[in-house]
Amino acid sequence: MSAHGPVTAVRGAPCWVSLMARDLEAAQEFYTAVLGWRFRAASLGEEFCIAIADGQPVASIGALAQSFQVAVAWTSYFAVENADDTADRIRERGATVAVGPLKLGPGRAALAADPDGATFGFWEGQTLAWSVGQGSAPACLELRTRDAFAAAIFYAEVFGWASEEPGGCDVTYEHDQVIVRDGTHIVATLRGGAVESAPDPRVRPRWHVHFPVRDIEKVTATAVTAGGTVTPVTPTADGEGSQAVIRDPDGGLFTVTST
Repeated sequence: MSAHGPVTAVRGAPCWVSLMARDLEAAQEFYTAVLGWRFRAASLGEEFCIAIADGQPVASIGALAQSFQVAVAWTSYFAVENADDTADRIRERGATVAVGPLKLGPGRAALAADPDGATFGFWEGQTLAWSVGQGSAPACLELRTRDAFAAAIFYAEVFGWASEEPGGCDVTYEHDQVIVRDGTHIVATLRGGAVESAPDPRVRPRWHVHFPVRDIEKVTATAVTAGGTVTPVTPTADGEGSQAVIRDPDGGLFTVTST
């Protein structure tokens, strides 16, 4: 989230995705092989890099400190006007602020978990020219949780979704999902279900990042060759494409979706 065409993101909208990896070089090699990314330095220091696809910023990868005993995971960040106020709203609603808000390069960042345990981040400050569903950015951010309505209420109160103030995100219920729009297009979906009874860790409450790919069979095969694991390819929720969940060698989960 450094200066490469910095912009002011829509309040409450997803503004970035980031992976904290245990081995930065190995992570770069995996995502270059699987998704064709190239990397450049970030202004946040040597332990961070920006992934580039088709000449556009896609995501960032950072090196996770050895002393920081947390699971490797892709994290979705949401734009906020005041990180301290956002942290207070999260705590007031019985959720957890795990890290921050901390000064980080040109802005302030924090990590939190919603009441069901899904991890997310929030960012105060300018962002890269990036938006879900646009260009090479992630095709979709999807929250899979126990109760989509309860989750939507939580995030709406925290991020100001569906408020009467201009410049925020709108929320609707369509096709058994909660749909979040930034005023021009869909930026997130929230889907509920009885995930607490499912033995598969992939369906625990979490934000899933969907990266667009052109040849999903080639991508999934390459992921396995590069040391990852892959779920079977299945149709997307709208039936217009296909998707698969990949776990990178470090344990980071993400979804690839055919375009």
